[in-house]
Amino acid sequence: MSRPSTTPSRTRTASTTTTSTSNTISLLLLSVLIAILASFAILSPASITTRARAALQYFPFTRGYSGLSTSVSAGNSATAATATATTAAGVMMAKTPIYFLSHGGPNIMYQNDHPAFRKLQEIGREITQKVKPRAVVVFSAHWQGTRDTVQVNQAPLTELIYDFYGFPGHYYKEKYPNVGSKEVAQKVISAIQDAGMKAEGVKRGLDHGVWASFKCAFDPEENPLNVPIVQVSLFDTEDPVQHYKLGQAVSKLRDENIQIIVSGMAVHNLRDLQFTRGQTKPMPYTVSFDEALKDAVVTAPEQREKALVDLLKRGDARQAHPTFDHLLPIHVGAGAAGEDMGDRLFTLKEGSMSWAQFRFGKVAANL
Repeated sequence: MSRPSTTPSRTRTASTTTTSTSNTISLLLLSVLIAILASFAILSPASITTRARAALQYFPFTRGYSGLSTSVSAGNSATAATATATTAAGVMMAKTPIYFLSHGGPNIMYQNDHPAFRKLQEIGREITQKVKPRAVVVFSAHWQGTRDTVQVNQAPLTELIYDFYGFPGHYYKEKYPNVGSKEVAQKVISAIQDAGMKAEGVKRGLDHGVWASFKCAFDPEENPLNVPIVQVSLFDTEDPVQHYKLGQAVSKLRDENIQIIVSGMAVHNLRDLQFTRGQTKPMPYTVSFDEALKDAVVTAPEQREKALVDLLKRGDARQAHPTFDHLLPIHVGAGAAGEDMGDRLFTLKEGSMSWAQFRFGKVAANL
């Protein structure tokens, strides 16, 4: 009797190996696809899950694959879907960079030829076209909570606050289309509370430290932001360490493709504005403090907190900032930056003001 052939067995083994390898590669590709979908979704768990499931039709081997369906079902939040895809694909999602905007007065909206206006436009395009966040969390110099409690705007629809005076009537009719997000607001509150600080949700409008600069950076017609905006207050103190720790508390939002923007002014002395109005020559303290601020921001991350704390002790600090409300947002931004380096993108010293704009972290290459 002849020995049975072993060829079919080897054929089946080879076929199984080939199928297994193909499935492994396809799973990897699908994981990357889910990560991409998650990174571009606007904080809508249902949207991420629906898009991911729709994509499965192009991967026939996944039908009935319980492991993947469990992962997709677990994506009841954008974080879970992103984390699953990141783990499966072995690819780390880049953290969003942090921006400090010197916002100036509301008149900047109409000064299209001002260098600061053009720089804000450039930063806005960088955010919408390269960073592509799914939401923005913004801290403004014009909102303080209490001495030990941060307030977070939970309103789904936010009106504008015209917190300035002495301007022409049409300034008080300006509009800026925006929506909030209770989900993102709760993420902020939880992050702050997890760090041992107090935070509470409130309903409030956007002050001009947000909407005036955003109209320059994110023109509703030419460069719309099109993602939820959640404004957060500072503490009602001038404690730089307290605000640095606030930034550290919300830093983890960057892992979820949430953009952190802090809005203030590099040098801000309204008291001397009456003496410098219409003049481009900067005051001596404008020059010295602006450069000192840059030096502190670009300091190595492990020494940056001390450098920014010491900044407030300088002899020219109270000249550059009679009150520190417009400076403290950069302490929040630096705290949120973690190990990321800071960089000055632009500066313009005018009279008793400086328009310096900063970024912490790098802009990741487009996918």
